[in-house]
Amino acid sequence: MEQALENEELNQEIIEHLMHPKNYGKLDEPSGVGVGHDEKTGEYVVFYIQTEDENIQEVSYATNGCQDTVVLGSMFTEMIKGDSIENGKNAVEKMDKRLSGMTVQQQVCAEMVLTSFIASLINRENRLKGKSEEMHVIKMKESCEVEEVETKEKENNDK
Repeated sequence: MEQALENEELNQEIIEHLMHPKNYGKLDEPSGVGVGHDEKTGEYVVFYIQTEDENIQEVSYATNGCQDTVVLGSMFTEMIKGDSIENGKNAVEKMDKRLSGMTVQQQVCAEMVLTSFIASLINRENRLKGKSEEMHVIKMKESCEVEEVETKEKENNDK
């Protein structure tokens, strides 16, 4: 019964983030801008952070990705907003561990969000070192096309 209640709460949270994404859009004067880019599909997540000392004051993201990417971006930004950079990095590790229960596509979408956050931290560090870098881009190792391929393989195996 307790598990069912937790699942219901999670489903309601997911619907809320889908219908009303939090922290979506561009930040004015970010401290760091990072991009996770899937070259196969052309999908990307742009992640913006505004920091003061070692704290994340503001955070936002934008994507041309699917609804899973929007939901995961919204949820992740809410997790780290107002927290320390170190706790933001720890949140990446926590999300990575939670991904195992998701579909392959959701895992790839989440990885794109997390990768873009890491890229924004790299961009922030580069800027602090005096490097002129508008944004830092990391190409994704996995593609959102994975689930489509796996689904077709499963259909062929079921025949």
